[in-house]
Amino acid sequence: MMTQFKLSEKQAQAILDMRLQRLTGLEREKIEEEFQNLMQLISELKAILADNEKVLEIIREELTEIKERFNDERRTEIVSGGLEMIEDEDLIPRENIVITLTHNGYVKRLPVSTYRAQRRGGRGIQGMGTNEDDFVEHLITTSTHDTILFFTNKGKVYRSKGYEIPEFSRTAKGIPIINLLEIEKGEWVNAIIPVEEFVDDWFLFFTTKEGISKRSPLSSFANIRNNGLIALNLREGDELISVRMTDGSKEMIIGTKNGLLIRFPETDVRSMGRTATGVKGISLSGDDEVVGMEVLEESAEILVVTKNGYGKRTPSEEYRRQGRGGKGIKTCNITDKNGDLVTMKVVTGEEDLMLITTGGVLIRIPVSSISMTGRNTQGVKLINLNKAENEYVATVAKVDKEEEKPEDLELDENENAEVTLDPEEVGSEEAEVTETPAEEGEE
Repeated sequence: MMTQFKLSEKQAQAILDMRLQRLTGLEREKIEEEFQNLMQLISELKAILADNEKVLEIIREELTEIKERFNDERRTEIVSGGLEMIEDEDLIPRENIVITLTHNGYVKRLPVSTYRAQRRGGRGIQGMGTNEDDFVEHLITTSTHDTILFFTNKGKVYRSKGYEIPEFSRTAKGIPIINLLEIEKGEWVNAIIPVEEFVDDWFLFFTTKEGISKRSPLSSFANIRNNGLIALNLREGDELISVRMTDGSKEMIIGTKNGLLIRFPETDVRSMGRTATGVKGISLSGDDEVVGMEVLEESAEILVVTKNGYGKRTPSEEYRRQGRGGKGIKTCNITDKNGDLVTMKVVTGEEDLMLITTGGVLIRIPVSSISMTGRNTQGVKLINLNKAENEYVATVAKVDKEEEKPEDLELDENENAEVTLDPEEVGSEEAEVTETPAEEGEE
């Protein structure tokens, strides 16, 4: 077939693959018809490929047909972004943590579960491996996703997320806070406040050494740069003493070096912006200065400690409410014997007190062991100082109570089991000082 009819191998094979009945006359017409149709299709396809308009027309017709066949509502929701929108914070588990900051500036975090519950009267557990001259000054319970605000003596505020503070073991000291925050030289943290949400109906209350107070909405501190933010404008020579978070209905107390204390509702200080200087919280005379500011809770006690190591507790009921800007009333009888006031704290009697002297001596005593006396007294001796070297109390901090060990409860034969008042340590001067009208500072 290939030789006689000059057919190719494929053509010859196609003929051989045909059934014999297709070679009969009846099948010949079908074969010729199929041939004609194929030739016509070839002509049409060549014509389409040769004419660009025909190509575009066919595309339009096919797209229109598809639109009509699938013209129903979209079933898949299309949104912008993708996996790149997931932030690192979303991958960090939310858990309760404890953050501690020592007097010498070492910070760390650890899970709340580290401090397991014990029976009453237990020995407790070692909380931190600190140096002999160091102790935990700030301890807060918060969440890994909460924002932690650090306020410094220079009136600046720094921020960190709970999970950004390095986690250490229970006995580890932590890292210097200057490695975590961009704190300047001569700047130290004197307040730590955890914030879950920055809302307008909560406030931060500030008081400076010169008696200037300010109250600002918590929401004003939602956005803080890495290098810190000015929390309030300080006058030259002034410094921030204390910061407390309030709900807008608290009472504040401010204590001074000369033994005066003022109590007033926080609403006496109107809400101000972050850049405001503030108004006068207490009027100071001479060389007097503020040594402490606290939120006064119900049934709380006022604890004061003086430069020469004397201290006392006084019921808060002995301090009547006054207006902002007054001179306050006497909280301690200041004499040459006990010295100026070093600090003023609000306590319940369930805490411990850490005292550090200028000679580097540190003592820890239960607040409950400090005598409860009236406002017009000097207090009782808390620590013996080396008067020959002009030693005095430099720093006082309120810390969590530490359970006493059995050996600590054994008294020497020559020691008394309790602290008693020395008659010479009780003053008798008039307790109240005349108030002066409030004066507002710059805003």
